[in-house]
Amino acid sequence: MGRLHDLYAEQGQSPWLDNLRRGWMTSGELQAWIDRGVRGLTSNPSIFAKAMIETDDYDAELTTLVQAGTSVEDAYWQLVVGDIGQALALLRPVHDASGGEDGYVSVEVSPTLAHDEAATVAAARELDERIDAPNLYIKVPATVEGVGAIRTLIAQGRSINVTLIFSLTRYAEVMEAYIAGLEARPAESDLSSISSVASFFISRVDVEVDRRLDEIGSPAALDLRGKAAIAQAQLAYDACQRTFSGPRWDALTARGARLQRPLWASTSTKNPTYPDTLYVDTLIGPDTVNTLPDATLVAFEDHGTLARTIDADQDWAKDVVNGLGALGIDLEDVARKLEAEGVTAFAKSFDEVLDSLGTRARDITGG
Repeated sequence: MGRLHDLYAEQGQSPWLDNLRRGWMTSGELQAWIDRGVRGLTSNPSIFAKAMIETDDYDAELTTLVQAGTSVEDAYWQLVVGDIGQALALLRPVHDASGGEDGYVSVEVSPTLAHDEAATVAAARELDERIDAPNLYIKVPATVEGVGAIRTLIAQGRSINVTLIFSLTRYAEVMEAYIAGLEARPAESDLSSISSVASFFISRVDVEVDRRLDEIGSPAALDLRGKAAIAQAQLAYDACQRTFSGPRWDALTARGARLQRPLWASTSTKNPTYPDTLYVDTLIGPDTVNTLPDATLVAFEDHGTLARTIDADQDWAKDVVNGLGALGIDLEDVARKLEAEGVTAFAKSFDEVLDSLGTRARDITGG
């Protein structure tokens, strides 16, 4: 069947596609990916900005919306909701066949709300109710304010993809928010309709840590390049295994609660000297998701390694993290920097696509 199918069938890891374009759905390309073994899809403001700015796939609908008097921002969300709806329909059979484990499509709340807990909750609720599909994930960033919003949204019974997780400390807070949110549901409620993934970012960690290691320049520092992100993710998997076990979690599974699976995000290699499947081959294990850009999916399907690696050597992972600490590299500081950059980058993409759509709208109306 191919490596993507085998990744799930043999190793229990779900490969998802980290990209979305309207043309892929009308051309059948997304369905072809699903047939090849893709089991879910993630999107973000940067993905939509690229699709809307670089293609003319949206011009006809934008023209109709603008001529009807729709504002630019409302038109953007109408276009996004349309794409997400089509993707949800294509992945619904995967969702149904997996008993609700996979087949999800993620749509992110406005990145401008990342530091506003109440506004994030309101926006997530509006998106969830507007799209209204069992295989929809509302994507919420794991900022301090986002973690509070996640607990509230889970308590409301909504399914959430928690994004922009860069540190083990914040990941622990995310898992606690999920569990506490489930516990806040009415005691008699069935929890099986609530699902969540925690998107732990990978390659961006290595980009920043490698930069700091290069500045240090010692043999010990240079030897740790390309290892920080993998080690931290492997420790995150161990934290997941420990958190979702024991009496507290068992009480929730008795009510139908689903494991909040770790999702490895940002898994294309940014350093061209690293193998193109590095962040797939080293993070394979059961009850996980890896969301991959299409180029990385192609690479893994061609020459990826199929073996359980996520917990093959926890001592190695601990040694890497300890070694970084001994060199003065603070992974929590790295995470704070990357979180701020991630929120800023998504907000910039959001602004850019609104500017582009605004220009087109003025061209349409002659304004």
